[in-house]
Amino acid sequence: MDLNEKNKLFNTIFAPKQDEKILFLIDVPHDDIKDNVKWNERREMAKEWYEIFNENSTKKGYTVDMLEYPATGLHNTPIPTEIIKKLERSNLVIALTEYSASSSLLKSCNKKQTITRAASMPLVEKRMEETAFKADYNIVKEYAESLEKILNNAHGAQVIFSTGDNLYIDLRNRKAMSEAGDCTKTGQCINFPSGEAWKSPYEASEKEIKQYGKSKTNGTWPVYYGKDIIKYIVKENKIIDVIGDSEKAIEMKKFFEENNSRRNIAELGLGCNPNAVVTGNPLEDEKVGLHIAYGLSTHLGGKIESDTHFDIIHAKNCPVVGVKLTLYNYDGTETDIIKNSKIRFELL
Repeated sequence: MDLNEKNKLFNTIFAPKQDEKILFLIDVPHDDIKDNVKWNERREMAKEWYEIFNENSTKKGYTVDMLEYPATGLHNTPIPTEIIKKLERSNLVIALTEYSASSSLLKSCNKKQTITRAASMPLVEKRMEETAFKADYNIVKEYAESLEKILNNAHGAQVIFSTGDNLYIDLRNRKAMSEAGDCTKTGQCINFPSGEAWKSPYEASEKEIKQYGKSKTNGTWPVYYGKDIIKYIVKENKIIDVIGDSEKAIEMKKFFEENNSRRNIAELGLGCNPNAVVTGNPLEDEKVGLHIAYGLSTHLGGKIESDTHFDIIHAKNCPVVGVKLTLYNYDGTETDIIKNSKIRFELL
């Protein structure tokens, strides 16, 4: 993207206004959290975006600042309190981070007296300026809102994976949401690049279980980490076992044993950005199609607090693909929203 395209993107998505305080956030490596090439490039990208905003600040009458903090080491682990206090004094926060700060940003944006709106961009890469950032966000909005409506009509979903495994996801008693690249209004918190709808599964929290019973989320969830494909056995919306004897499988068994809240199935998501491509980067990959997450769900409409939220993407061209996703609707009908590994955009 050239300078004019970037300015157009910034004005469309963020709409910085006179007298606003704009804050760029970056996290930095420290101690055992080591730097990497893409992380360093991301910090350079943040500086470039900051400079563009800064050059326009006098003309538009806003102020812009940049703040760094020690990386948390896990996606959606709360960021430092002193950073939260500073971002809550800002009108627009743009976070280009290695580890997602989405849950912290969302909590700040959701406060009753908030003045803040925010864009969370964990793992963003400059090359996305030529892919997902270039989408027509009017079309993305139409797709996202249609998917939100379709998910809200469903009480359950069945996923069939390319491995032959299947997972039923209980969608009762939850509200679907969507976001499509609009960060112009106070209180908004988006993932950028944007384009998805999601619904947190029914987790059967203590206050719900008497009325709705146990969660019906059950099955086998095949996941990939590098060259390893391991399988999570899911019962009542929790990962109860990790099948596999690889080094990664052993690591994940320990990971879930350390904190049981991480076992929660937190999200059924459907990406809908036509310009997004699968490269192995979850920020963009999830905007292509199906993704499922574990851990924290309160920031997405669920009931479970955790120290992490992590998405596994199953879009076309991923190592494990969701070849079919059937939604079971409240009116007794069924909708194959994914068929032959692709979202059926003709239904939107």
